[in-house]
Amino acid sequence: MKNVLVLCTGNSCRSQIAHGYLEYFTDGRQVKVYSAGVETHGVNPKAIATMQEDNIDISYHTSNNIEEYFAVEFDFVITVCDIAKEACPYFPTKAKKYHYNFPDPAKAKGTDEEVKEKFRAVRQLIRDYCEEFVTENLTA
Repeated sequence: MKNVLVLCTGNSCRSQIAHGYLEYFTDGRQVKVYSAGVETHGVNPKAIATMQEDNIDISYHTSNNIEEYFAVEFDFVITVCDIAKEACPYFPTKAKKYHYNFPDPAKAKGTDEEVKEKFRAVRQLIRDYCEEFVTENLTA
């Protein structure tokens, strides 16, 4: 069993979307995906709705703090924003670390449709990243 942690600032949008796609692309393989933040902001309803458009349900996800997972031995840790990479407390792990600074869709401004489009654009970036990550690291 491989353990993968996706880490973001508030564990509300980007890490939740990545968590959903990593589970989707590993499709029952021996992989356990976790997501956490250096803070917890709750799962963003717009992230849930955006993922639902791609037929992935993350409505059952919870927003978790990194400290909850200090005892888990991770094989991979993926930070999805610069703040998490910089602000993460010392995290004792032998995991391979990956980083990609995705834009924060929660900061999008504009009309409802403009905000939805920002969420969709970030979702696509994360989807592409996760698909490639799984292919390169979690395919036997």
